[in-house]
Amino acid sequence: MTALADTAGADASDLYASRADPDRFAALFDRYHPDIRWYAASRLGGERADDVAAETFLVAFRTRDRYRAQAGGSVRAWLFGIATNLIRRQHRDEERRYRALAKIPIDAPATADEAAVDRAAAAVMRPALGRALAALPARDRDVLLLVAVAELNYAEVSAALDVPPGTVGSRLNRARKSVREALGTEGES
Repeated sequence: MTALADTAGADASDLYASRADPDRFAALFDRYHPDIRWYAASRLGGERADDVAAETFLVAFRTRDRYRAQAGGSVRAWLFGIATNLIRRQHRDEERRYRALAKIPIDAPATADEAAVDRAAAAVMRPALGRALAALPARDRDVLLLVAVAELNYAEVSAALDVPPGTVGSRLNRARKSVREALGTEGES
């Protein structure tokens, strides 16, 4: 995922201008499609990510007249909110993916270099993480993945999901606690 500069002003300008000049919407697509696709792929797998990313921008384009900047919100958060709503529609498939992830066998690393050790550690954690994510309520999982995968801040998650920032914090804390317990890392932060 690419590091994103704060382009809220330019994003809103492009979005508002696209109402009269639809070609201006292309700038938002170019800027955020890779991140939306990456987020969707992390939640649903690569084969569905293309569809969700494309549909996210289709929905955004069709509803761009209804966009209103919110406190703490941004066009970026709005797009991630649309993507999250589309992913919710495929919630059953997502849960199946996490259950399948939990069943993937652990392969031992071939070498002891640092990258191989990191891959092996991730492989060891993958089944437990899959089970932990599948066990989370969808609303808690959405908040956790928007923070961990999409790297949105509390205000952006609040805007993306249309919930108060305090709700974001409580859902995130609850999700983190559940995942830590499931992974046996309760004492770690």
